[in-house]
Amino acid sequence: MRETVLSTKGITKSFDGRKIIEDVNIELRRGELVSLLGVSGGGKTTLFNVIAGLSIPDAGTVLLKDADITGKPGKVSYMLQKDLLLPYRTIVDNVALPLLIKGISKKKARAQASSYFHQFGLEGMEKKYPSQLSGGMKQRAALLRTYLFSGDVALLDEPFSALDMLTKGAVHQWYLDVMEQIQLSTLFVTHDIDEAVLLSDRIYLLTGRPGKITREIKIDEPKPRRKDFSLSEEFLSYKREILRELENGGSMART
Repeated sequence: MRETVLSTKGITKSFDGRKIIEDVNIELRRGELVSLLGVSGGGKTTLFNVIAGLSIPDAGTVLLKDADITGKPGKVSYMLQKDLLLPYRTIVDNVALPLLIKGISKKKARAQASSYFHQFGLEGMEKKYPSQLSGGMKQRAALLRTYLFSGDVALLDEPFSALDMLTKGAVHQWYLDVMEQIQLSTLFVTHDIDEAVLLSDRIYLLTGRPGKITREIKIDEPKPRRKDFSLSEEFLSYKREILRELENGGSMART
């Protein structure tokens, strides 16, 4: 079994006296993509904020390998739904921002960031501005910036939800390829069941009020997924299993 790089132990968090998540235990192993799937308002983003150190839990611990990072921001990278690229900065300067924050000189930060542009499909985009890039390209730039912030573990909160279906499919395959090349481990929030089954090694279902992990589903289909996997009986079987569990735990828009 691969090394566990990130885990939560008994995470519980309340706001204004209302418990949002309770006793959440998950783990992410090296090189995995693990999805967190559940109903809207079920506590997925709350959990991510706790893991990222942006919010302190009422109870529980967040571990990065063996180190306790509970309430300590800056230990894992975190990408939100919007790309949040700065419109007045070039793409290379947007991507290099985490390196500048770490105290690396602008020249070295640009050089280090630029060295990944080919791998991330951004070659030739260094001096462009965000307004000059397509939605898919902007997401690639945001993902590279996320990677440079913390190279081992990435938290992605619905990063592809704004993309159209064809662009999303291409970015999915690209992201899986890049993950394998750079050995990135990803914890991924999505509302899209199809997306979770297509991308994930494992899926945690967070359901109920307060949100609890009610099921862990392992996707046994090897990566890269075969082209017709989304049309297969195996795919539909995973989807039916997830829908049954989510319907037992709360309503969710079907995808």
